[in-house]
Amino acid sequence: MSATLPSEVKAVLADAMVVTTVAVTDLDRAKQFFAEQLGLPLLDETPFAIRFGAGKGTQMSVRRGQPNVGQTVGHFEVDDIEAVIRDLTSRGVTFEEYETPKTIDFIAQIGPARGAWFKDPDGNVFGVREGPVPGGR
Repeated sequence: MSATLPSEVKAVLADAMVVTTVAVTDLDRAKQFFAEQLGLPLLDETPFAIRFGAGKGTQMSVRRGQPNVGQTVGHFEVDDIEAVIRDLTSRGVTFEEYETPKTIDFIAQIGPARGAWFKDPDGNVFGVREGPVPGGR
C-alpha cells in the first residue's frame, strides 16, 4: 500500500540531487581508488567522509562503515562501455565475469542496455552501463 504525499513534497524531492553514499573500511585506500583509479574529482574531504564528483551533476560520498559486499551499490552511465573497460583496466581496475547475467569479456546484455561490474577495495560492486537511460536523462 503506498501513501500519497503532498505535491509540494514531491516537487522538492523531484528537483533534489541524490548523492550515492558508499561505506568503506579505509578512507585513504578508497580515496586512492576512486580518485586515481576511477579518475573521479575530489570535491570535499573530512575525517569521516570524502565526496567525489561523478559527472553530469552527480556526486558520490564515501564514508567509514560496513561495506555492502555482493550487491551493486551504484553504476555509471557511459557512452562507450568497451572504452571505459579498457581505460579502467589500464588503471588497475578488475572487472568481474558472471553467469547471471552472463558476461562475455566482462559485458552482459541486459535488455536494450549492456553492463559490466567491478569491485572497490572493500568489495562494494559498481557497474558501468551503456544504453538508453530510463526517463531520458
